[in-house]
Amino acid sequence: MDLVLFDLDNTLLAGDSDYEWARFLIDQGELDRDEYEARNDEFFRQYKAGTLDIREFLAFQLAPLAAHSRSQLDRWHDQFMQTKVLPIIGTAARKLVTRHLKEGSLCAVVTATNAFVTAPIAREFGIPHLVATELEVRDGQYTGKPQGIPCFREGKLIRVDEWLNAQGREWRSFAATWFYSDSLNDLPLLERVSSPVAVDPDDILRKHAESLGWPVISLRQGGFEV
Repeated sequence: MDLVLFDLDNTLLAGDSDYEWARFLIDQGELDRDEYEARNDEFFRQYKAGTLDIREFLAFQLAPLAAHSRSQLDRWHDQFMQTKVLPIIGTAARKLVTRHLKEGSLCAVVTATNAFVTAPIAREFGIPHLVATELEVRDGQYTGKPQGIPCFREGKLIRVDEWLNAQGREWRSFAATWFYSDSLNDLPLLERVSSPVAVDPDDILRKHAESLGWPVISLRQGGFEV
C-alpha cells in the first residue's frame, strides 16, 4: 500500500480556500471589505514569500468563526462550496485523486487551512482523511483559536506523524509515500516522502524541484495525463 498526501490550496484547488472563505464572508456583508481584504491580501503575500507568521494569521483568520453559531457557519459553508469552491476544482485534480484511491492507497488531504473550511472539500474529492489545523471548541462553539500544533511548514510533518501513530502505522509501513504540493512552505513534508511532486509550483519550489529531479506537473493547464 502507498501513502498519498495532497496539499489542498493551489494544488488540488486552482485557488486558496482560506482566501476564498474570507472573500465569501465579505460578500455576505459580515466583514468590512476594505479593512479585511487588505489584511487578507497581505497575509497571502507573506504566505507566498514564505514569511507568514502562522499564529498571527490564525488569530486574524479564525476570529469570524467565533462570532457566529455553528448552524449559521454550516449554512454559509454550503453556499461557499457552491459559489467559491466547486468552480476551482478541475477535472485533472479529481482524476489524480481517483487514480490513487482506486489503487488502494491510503489518501489524506494535509493542509494548513482549518478543518472547518476544508473538511467538506476533502469529502467532495472523496478523500477519507484530513490532516488540517484544528479548531478549539467550547460549549459547542468555535473560540477563534487553534487547537494543538498548526498544520503548517514543519507542523505538517508533526501532524502527519501524529495521524499515522494514531492509526498504528509508521512511514515504513508503506511501499511508497507521495506528497503533492505547490508551495515552498511544504518543503519539510516534501523532503520526507519518497515521491515528492511539485504541482503548479511557486518559483522557489519549482527551482528546488528541478534541481533535485522531482516531477513538476500542472493540474490546471492541460498536458498532464492521469
